[in-house]
Amino acid sequence: MTKNPNSPDSPDSANSPDAADPPNSPGSPNCPGAPNSSDSPASRAIRLDRYTRAEQNEILGDIDDPFSVAETGLTWRGKDEHFGIRHGARLVAHAGLVRLPLTIDDTRAEVVGVGGVAVAPDVRGCGLARQVVAAALEHARTMGPRHALLFCRPPLEALYRRLGWHRLDGDVLVEQPESRLVVMPLRTMVISLHDDVSWPSGRVRLLSLPM
Repeated sequence: MTKNPNSPDSPDSANSPDAADPPNSPGSPNCPGAPNSSDSPASRAIRLDRYTRAEQNEILGDIDDPFSVAETGLTWRGKDEHFGIRHGARLVAHAGLVRLPLTIDDTRAEVVGVGGVAVAPDVRGCGLARQVVAAALEHARTMGPRHALLFCRPPLEALYRRLGWHRLDGDVLVEQPESRLVVMPLRTMVISLHDDVSWPSGRVRLLSLPM
């Protein structure tokens, strides 16, 4: 996977929120902000100045395919804006944003791409995916596009639906190196950034590497 040259400190990644069977409940001592946790007051999502490969490893560990997307064979781009949650000094959750061009049929538009969603295994089930994605979307509403879009593995679709996202039906084309166009094999999910905006009908082509 390649790195976005305009975002040199952004690790390459796709989406992977805390979709595993939750090992903790929100009141567990392992959850940031719980009564016996190490950080006080309760942890909250903040905008990060940077997000490096080392910080991704801090959340997910130094493994070859932390987002389980290597089998897609896709090249991903980095994100430009980053949001995270810390448990004490440790970064335990992240979500990234990047503004992307696309076409819907023959109409050009832009979306805010959401990617690199990650929650440390030992604090999954604490609602951190909801918190960090909500903080990212709050900022996305100031960026101009009317919708946010993400790609996720099928097991994560239900989680995103609970967070208010909707699946797009039909193939979505994305760019790849050497001017290739490929059909995105992952689920495509969208959410309105403004209450009165619906997603238009038509075939979607992302004019960029996927995020």
